[in-house]
Parts: sequence; structure tokens; C-alpha cells
Amino acid sequence: MKQKGLFDEEDRLRVLSKLGDSLEKLNEKINWEIFKPLLKKALTKESKGLGGRPAYDYVMMFKIIILQKLYNISDDQTEYQINDRLSFMRFLGLELKDKVPIQNNMAF
Repeated sequence: MKQKGLFDEEDRLRVLSKLGDSLEKLNEKINWEIFKPLLKKALTKESKGLGGRPAYDYVMMFKIIILQKLYNISDDQTEYQINDRLSFMRFLGLELKDKVPIQNNMAF
């Protein structure tokens, strides 16, 4: 078996781009950050005190909902696909080392 190389992930993403990754094209066309103030305003909750896990980025969670609608997939399947697909990870701005939102925490 071939040893993992330093640029393997980058090379694979380059191939996906060459093949026409539609999610990459969507990211190029839409400035997702314009949704952040609206999402933050609509979804900010009152603090219940110290502690707890910080919330996932609102824009990333919004993009996860977009993936679910585009591919007609459940929360469980979304978690699996994000872990499995480099195109989903790139769309969400995640790298292999990043933690993927887990199924029971998908809700904002």
C-alpha cells in the first residue's frame, strides 16, 4: 500500500475541481458571509451561564442545511457524507483534521 503523501488531499481536491465540483462552483457564486448577521440575529440564544460547548458557526450550519436539501439526506446521512466526501468538507470549509458537527447537534 502506498504511504500517505503530504499533498494527497490537495491533489484529490484539484481532481474534483477539474471534474467540475458543483459545490465548489456554488461557493464561488455565493458570498455566504452576508447571511451571518441575519442568522446570528435570528438564532442567538440567551446565555444560561458559564460552560457548555460553543455553538458551531452559523454559516456552516446553514450550509449543512443547504446540503441536506440539495441531496435530500437525513441528519445521520449528512454527518456520514460530510465525513466521507472531500467535496462536502471543502464546501463547508472543513479540513480532515476538523471536527464534523455530529448528528444530534445539527440543529442551530
